[in-house]
Amino acid sequence: MKNLNEIFLLLKSKNEVDDFLKDLCTPAELKALEERWAVAQLLYEDNLSYREIAAKLKTSTTTVTRVARFLSSEPYQGYKRILKRINK
Repeated sequence: MKNLNEIFLLLKSKNEVDDFLKDLCTPAELKALEERWAVAQLLYEDNLSYREIAAKLKTSTTTVTRVARFLSSEPYQGYKRILKRINK
């Protein structure tokens, strides 16, 4: 069996990624992933407060705080790595 992270590396296009994610996740899970990604992007821009981000995205401040912790404090730095790549 292949690990999930290995499977993502085998996908060859945006459409393949979209189709795989739609098969893998429920609509609610996809919405949650998209919401966290939107929060990460706004936090990275560093123009809005946590409350302003929560209001703008209609999410909870808990979600914003959780994403902020992973963006700044956790050792994985996955959010920051990809945000740096797309903002070059």
